[in-house]
Amino acid sequence: MTADSNDAKVKLPKSDERVVHAIQAPSAADVGRWTDHYFTRTKEIVGRFGDKTVTYAVFMRRPVIFAPRMMMDWLNRISQERDVTFDIRPNYDEGQWVGAGEPLLYITGSMYHLVDLETLYLQKLGAACVAANNAFTMCVELPDVAFLAMDARHSAGIEMAEIMAYAASVGSKAAREQVGARGFIGNATEATAHYFGETGGKGTMPHALIGYAGSTLKAAEMYVDTYPDQPLTALVDYYGQEITDALTVCRRFPAMASEGRISIRLDTHGGRFVEGLDPQASYSVLERHAPQAIRRYRNDSELRYLTGTGVSAAAVFHLREHLDRNGFDAVKIVVSSGFDVEKCKVMADAGAPIDVVGTGSFLPNKWTETYATADIVDYDGEPSVKIGREFLIQKP
Repeated sequence: MTADSNDAKVKLPKSDERVVHAIQAPSAADVGRWTDHYFTRTKEIVGRFGDKTVTYAVFMRRPVIFAPRMMMDWLNRISQERDVTFDIRPNYDEGQWVGAGEPLLYITGSMYHLVDLETLYLQKLGAACVAANNAFTMCVELPDVAFLAMDARHSAGIEMAEIMAYAASVGSKAAREQVGARGFIGNATEATAHYFGETGGKGTMPHALIGYAGSTLKAAEMYVDTYPDQPLTALVDYYGQEITDALTVCRRFPAMASEGRISIRLDTHGGRFVEGLDPQASYSVLERHAPQAIRRYRNDSELRYLTGTGVSAAAVFHLREHLDRNGFDAVKIVVSSGFDVEKCKVMADAGAPIDVVGTGSFLPNKWTETYATADIVDYDGEPSVKIGREFLIQKP
C-alpha cells in the first residue's frame, strides 16, 4: 500500500506534544557539526554553483517494519527552522512490512538544504525499522503473552532509548492489528511511556532492592508497605531459591495471590539452573508438558532455551507446577533474561506458560543490518542514479 504526499502526515500517529523528545536533536544550527564532512563541502559547492531540486530515495537492505516517525518529525522540524519545504512521500504506512531494497520513502526539495541532512535522518530510521521488525516478530510468536520494553539500559544514550521505545510500539501495534497479539503493554521509563499509551514506566524491584532488604520476602514486604494499592512482581533469583522464595512471598500475601495481584519474575542468569533443576530434571519437566518440543530442536541454542541453564522453557513449566500445586494458580509468571526473537520462537513452540516477557532484546543484534541508505534519483526533473541503483527511480 502506498501513501501519497497529501496523506504523509495523516498516516503517522501524532507525537505527544507534552513530551520533550531526545530525538529532536540536533537543531538546524548544529547540523554542520554532526553530519559527514563531505556533505557540508557539497553544500558549499551547491551554494556557489547553483541549487537544484532533487529527490532522494531511502531504502534498506533487509526486510523491516516501517517506522519513520522519528525521521519525519525531525525533517519537518529542520524545514521549519530553515524556512524551506520538503516533500516527504512515504511508500508505506507506519507499521507495514517492507521488503529488502524497496524504497521506503522519497524526499524532494532543495539540494542545498537537504544534502547535509542525510547522515542524521538515516540515524533516526534504520535501527528503528529493524527493532520494530524484531518486536513485531516476538509479539506474533507469542500472541497471548504481554511484553514489557526494558531496552533503556541497553541503549547508547537517551536518543537511542527513545528510538527503541518508539520502534517497540510500532512493531507491537502491527502485531495487534495483524494477529490480535497482546503485544507491548508498557515499558520501563516514564519519558517514553507515552508510546505505549501509558503515563509512567512499569516495574517493581531490581536485584538491588533485594540485596538492600536482605531477603526476597523482606523486599516484597517493603514494596507492599510502600505501594499498598499496587500489584507486586517479586524477583526471585537473587539467592538461587526461585521456587522457595516464590512460594514464601505468595504465602505471605495470600489475598493478593488469589486475586492475581502477584507475579513471579524469573531472571535467572545462564550460569546456573533454576532451583530444583539440572539437565535430567529439565528433560523430565519437558517430557511432562511439551515432549514434542524436545524432539523438534534443531541446534544447541534452541536446546539450551528448552532445557538449559537460566530461564528455560523447563524452568517456566517447573515454576508453574509448584505454584499450581500449592494453590497459587492465579499468580502470574514474568520472564526476562535474553528474550530475543529466537528465544521467543522456542518458548512458543514449547507452549511455555508465560504471562509477561520483559525484554530489551528486540534491539538489533547485528548493527550492520540497521544501515539505511539514501540516494538522489532525480535532479531538476531528470532521473539519475549511480549504476546498479536504477530500481530506486520513481515509477511514473
